[in-house]
Amino acid sequence: MAHGIIWWIVVGLLAGWGAGKIMKGGGYGVIADILLGIVGGIVGGWLVGLLGFGSGGLLRSILVAILGAVILIWVTRLIKKEV
Repeated sequence: MAHGIIWWIVVGLLAGWGAGKIMKGGGYGVIADILLGIVGGIVGGWLVGLLGFGSGGLLRSILVAILGAVILIWVTRLIKKEV
């Protein structure tokens, strides 16, 4: 159980950092980047599942989480512009 949580924190940290670099901006801070990475991993995993791709190792998990986090950052920036 703890191993899975640590896995998602590590993947989330790397994905949040990567998404922040890709999207270029003020950023949301370390904790928010980790959370965006973790949620991005869930969103990215769901999208990849819809496309019919299987699961993979650490690198694939990080890339999928980055994709999901980039999508989340893009959506949150759209919402911030509207408000």
